[in-house]
Amino acid sequence: MENQFLLAGDIGGTKTILALFSLEKGPSQPLFEVSYQSNAYTGLDPIIKDFFSQASATAATACFGVAGPVRDGRAIITNLPWQPDTRMLQSSHNFSQATLINDLVATGYAIPHLSQSDLFTVNEGMHTTGGGIGIIAPGTGLGEAIFTWEDSRYIPVPSEGGHSDFAPTSEIEIELLTFLSKRYGHVSYDRICSGRGLP
Repeated sequence: MENQFLLAGDIGGTKTILALFSLEKGPSQPLFEVSYQSNAYTGLDPIIKDFFSQASATAATACFGVAGPVRDGRAIITNLPWQPDTRMLQSSHNFSQATLINDLVATGYAIPHLSQSDLFTVNEGMHTTGGGIGIIAPGTGLGEAIFTWEDSRYIPVPSEGGHSDFAPTSEIEIELLTFLSKRYGHVSYDRICSGRGLP
């Protein structure tokens, strides 16, 4: 029987999660899943090799959400020295297709498939069909993305907006900017609102 498995990955500065899926069971029921400490590996390749070894299976296709920008099939991971490339991944692991997308774009694609039990309302808003979706994800860094409605579907707009300049609006925020500027030079929202910044 032809291999119909899909390898999906969430590649972040702190951890990398890989999971194997089948067309039969669908996207909400992984067949096998493993979490890795990203900085314990030199790149994505050795993690994929270890994963397939543990799963005793391979995949026909692969898609990875990466914490950083993706250009021409190559990703630059923001908080890791990795630069995965789709052509190299296809060649190394015999994928018929390998895709790299921004991790917040991957998150946005999942939103329409969430159930009500997956959601928690912080502030009640006004429901608008086809309204924009903004995603903010403080993790190792500060991820941001926007989805806009076009015709019958949402279109992703990846963003590295977390790296924009911190703009203080009060005396205490000006003090924070001054303090952090002396220590780091450039002060972004990522520097403040992330797993690195909040502590």
